Amino acid sequence: MNRLLFIIFLLLTFGAGAQVFRPNQQVAPDESTLAIQYYQDGDYEKAVVLLEKLYAIPNNDAYFDIYFNALLKLKRYDVAEKVVKREVKKNPQSELYPIALGKLYQEKGDVQAANKIFNEVIVKLPKEEYRIRNLANSFYRFENYDFAVETFKQGRKLLGNDQAFAFELLNIYRFKKDKPMLMQEYLDVMATMPQLLPQAEAVLSSVFEDKNDYQIFQAAILKKIQKEPDAEIYIQLLTWNYIQQQEFDMALRQLIAYDKRTKADGGTLFNAIYTFVDNGAYETAIKAYDYLLTKGKDNQYYLPSKIEMLNTRYNLRTTGKYTVADLDLLAKDYEALLEENGKNRNTLFAIKKLANLQAYYLNQPGKAEKELEEAIKMPGINEQELGQLKLDLGDIYILTNQPWEAFLVYEQVSKQFEGQPVGNEARFRSAKLSFYQGNFEYSNGQCLVLKAATSQLIANDALNLSLLISDNIQTPADSNALKMYADAEMLLFRNLPEKAVKKMDSIAIAYPQNSLADAIMMSKARIFIKANDFQKAADILKKVTEEFKDGIWTDDALFTLGDLYEKKLNDIAQAKIYFQKLITDYPGSMFSTEARKRFRNLRGDGV
Repeated sequence: MNRLLFIIFLLLTFGAGAQVFRPNQQVAPDESTLAIQYYQDGDYEKAVVLLEKLYAIPNNDAYFDIYFNALLKLKRYDVAEKVVKREVKKNPQSELYPIALGKLYQEKGDVQAANKIFNEVIVKLPKEEYRIRNLANSFYRFENYDFAVETFKQGRKLLGNDQAFAFELLNIYRFKKDKPMLMQEYLDVMATMPQLLPQAEAVLSSVFEDKNDYQIFQAAILKKIQKEPDAEIYIQLLTWNYIQQQEFDMALRQLIAYDKRTKADGGTLFNAIYTFVDNGAYETAIKAYDYLLTKGKDNQYYLPSKIEMLNTRYNLRTTGKYTVADLDLLAKDYEALLEENGKNRNTLFAIKKLANLQAYYLNQPGKAEKELEEAIKMPGINEQELGQLKLDLGDIYILTNQPWEAFLVYEQVSKQFEGQPVGNEARFRSAKLSFYQGNFEYSNGQCLVLKAATSQLIANDALNLSLLISDNIQTPADSNALKMYADAEMLLFRNLPEKAVKKMDSIAIAYPQNSLADAIMMSKARIFIKANDFQKAADILKKVTEEFKDGIWTDDALFTLGDLYEKKLNDIAQAKIYFQKLITDYPGSMFSTEARKRFRNLRGDGV
């Protein structure tokens, strides 16, 4: 209520300012502002003296709220009752003053008398939307939220519209944290207002406290589905609810049942699978694609499903623990796809995935080099795709011990796409190559150019690399430690994480006074994230944020922590803490805008 009153106070200040110059007025120009300040400070004794004078001025009824509330705060019920009854007589058509009188009786402990007044006012409501809203707002002003709800419900009956005032009721239920009614209201209006789905997901996830809340909601959704089995919105909501509980197979079961029941073409299921993939539920996604493939080659989702299933299997096999045998089978699947559909622009994605498998996982960089060199010569590829292909080929030249060829490719792309994202990426890869080789001055020079790049991500990465180099080449010992770290990063580039960690651990032994600890921690955290060991990654990132508050990686660590807790560790409270800390402590970070958006979404600001 304080926030609402403050808005009223601002309006009153302007209103009072227009009256202070009236003849014979005994109120000083600043007394209105002072009265408000006293009220806000909780000094009601001083506030009520000034408010009484202000309220006594003719046509100053706008001061009623604050004056009346000040009297209630001081428990001067007799004075408050005289004031409000006088207003009731003066304004017999207004619902505000009877509600204020009921509020007074509530404060005195006479709940029965208060409720009688409130119910009488609601019963007298006319069939007018404006009057219904006005009465509900009056209840809201005096913190009678339950009667505001009753007003809106009565309004629905009068107007014969069960969907009326949905937004107002959702706001009140959310404010009260009335989870049962919030769930029910969303379910009741969702069928006719499916656009509320993103809002419902954001708000409910912000108020649900544990799995029990999701299970209660699940039961309510299932009842709705029984009544309206063909309503797609409830299937989407149930899918989201299962996903929040990480019950991905249950979500898939519902989607398949809906698809079969409605004899659909698979579109709803196909779109939902992206959510499984985003949450790392690759096995469930593969089952879903398998089901879609059973619809046959004539189905419009057959080829997209086949393609996405391969990509999902790629994600599954290249994260966490994997075997070379599994990856070899996956490579053969990509080869079969290319043999069936040919090598062309439409299958370029498969060529790139196959080359990536060969280069970084199957120890076949020569084959990958050949695949990409052939792809570059294919007709029909646009310039942007060609530029990206060359960058990937440049990376593979590093693996095949042709750093000069890689450098030439990067330089060619950076000049061809000067100032464009692909060109900036090429320049940054050239800087990274120089860093791996220990050519720190050239690498730093390239990074300084990129600090002004239009791509914020590239600019940030370049700045971090530049600072890393500048901070660690002050002495020969620093440079040698940095060279060891560059060697470790090169091992990571080659997808040799275990060797990289050993190299990083040896830096502190060889150079105990080095200042690379936070950079090493960040590299290790990324290794654990790729291996799906999210808790270990989070533990390391916390140390970065605690021990290196002024470090170059701290904002990055905070954002990554928020992302891990939101998407991988399913701890929304912790996610909000880290996003909030980033917003507050590092407002200039490139991550702050996205962190603010994610924080607001988790808090449920979608309403």
